[in-house]
Amino acid sequence: MKLGFGKIRDALIGGTGENVAEEKKEQLKRENPEKGNEIPKMTVEENESEISDCGLKMELEKTVRRLERVQSPPADCSKAKKTGLIFFPAFDWAISPTHPEREERLLYTRDQIFEEGLMDLPEIAEYKPRLADYRDIARVHFCIPDVKAQATTPHLIAAGSCLVLADALMKGEVKNAFALVRPPGHHAMTVAHGNRGFCNINNEAILVEYLRKKYGLRRIAIVDTDVHHGDGTQEIFYNDPDVLFISFHQDGRTLYPGSGFINELGGPKALGRTINIPLPPETPDEGILYVLDSLVLPILEDFKPELILNSAGQDNHYTDPLANMRFSAQGYAKLNEKLAPDMAVLEGGYAIQSALPYVNTGIILAMAGLDYSCVREPDYKPGMFVQSSRDRHVLEEIVASQLENWNNRDKLVETETSKHGDFYRRKKQIFYDTDMIQELQEETIRMCPDCQGYMTIDSQAHSQMNNSRIFGVSIPIYACNSCQAEAREEYRKRLSYPEYEYVYLQDKKTDEYRTYNRKTKLETVY
Repeated sequence: MKLGFGKIRDALIGGTGENVAEEKKEQLKRENPEKGNEIPKMTVEENESEISDCGLKMELEKTVRRLERVQSPPADCSKAKKTGLIFFPAFDWAISPTHPEREERLLYTRDQIFEEGLMDLPEIAEYKPRLADYRDIARVHFCIPDVKAQATTPHLIAAGSCLVLADALMKGEVKNAFALVRPPGHHAMTVAHGNRGFCNINNEAILVEYLRKKYGLRRIAIVDTDVHHGDGTQEIFYNDPDVLFISFHQDGRTLYPGSGFINELGGPKALGRTINIPLPPETPDEGILYVLDSLVLPILEDFKPELILNSAGQDNHYTDPLANMRFSAQGYAKLNEKLAPDMAVLEGGYAIQSALPYVNTGIILAMAGLDYSCVREPDYKPGMFVQSSRDRHVLEEIVASQLENWNNRDKLVETETSKHGDFYRRKKQIFYDTDMIQELQEETIRMCPDCQGYMTIDSQAHSQMNNSRIFGVSIPIYACNSCQAEAREEYRKRLSYPEYEYVYLQDKKTDEYRTYNRKTKLETVY
């Protein structure tokens, strides 16, 4: 499978980039119960090992929390010349031995990038992965019944790898970064009852909230280039006006998950900050790059994000077995060069031999600023896929419509927010195709005049094995003090409701996450 990169071979050097992987943070210790309304509180470690000695641990926890809440400002990375890279194929995790999302998925990519010496290029800095903390997961998800049940060790490493590269980027060690990791995550939503769309936890969302908490970033853009609509990432940030989510994907009328239409624009206070681009099946390089140039890049220029993140799905490729698009490795490399993301995170892509080795190689070279013109699939011939005039007209209409939505976003927000009182509610049905779970949700948003408001979710899940109902309260990182106090009171009240098996508090402002188990009467604190 060698691609014969003469220029790359000449540029090889011995050795790789230094390992700057952070050591795993110390697990949080038990909190001191408040007087009057005492609920037994247990940290993750205590919940598993039932440690009783807590005096010193409580003081350590308070110190750790104070230190971690001090934001680390990002360093100037304008002088950095390297592209950070982590390769984590998770060979010990698979949905099933024959499932498309299995351990062999990145075998050919591994052989390709190591055989061609990409990890030894002077422009590449290789980093080693680490485990994400449970708190990193709880910052994004209400995991049922707890984080450990949904995030296996490979999931924690995949998410942790993204955080390692985020630290390298923010410290100015690299100019950009690519997390070549699995399992993927962009279908995982705020509530996680199980696996849907091959995803348990959302790596990209975990990355965003980590960057906000640790480095104080606020305006972040996510561009999802997976062939499947990134419905999980969209749902997580749907009501957040500071996160711009753009997804281009095969039309949801023809492909899982059946969503991602142009009328999905965001919640009342974030209208226009979700931009969906449903592409006609068989759209080739020409069509996708037209959308990028005509719609995506102008919106990004106007939004002026502090960082651009790419959910780098590779299943738009013309050989992918799960979709019907016509993108090539050259097209992916050109897209990456034009988009110039600060960080890319691997999502889908299931043509493990005919696509992923070439696409990943092209993306790596493009991010490193190297010549990728020699990266071609063995059967690819320029001009073999042509955009039809009918589909070009469809794309032109989508671009015009979404540009209008973007330019009118403030008016859309003003009009929509005037329709609601103190709360905005919507009901959703969510199907977990992997675990065959049917979920019914009612989402409530506090329509606060001073911030984006807190959110509550009442979720009921039904499966052949189990039925469960939970209630979650989520406080955004930039919530006002009034919303924070109101949300915490909402959490406290729900602890006595017998219909909920678990009640969750997600306080991103203080970086505190709680799970109350009604059966055991114990509260776990992350």
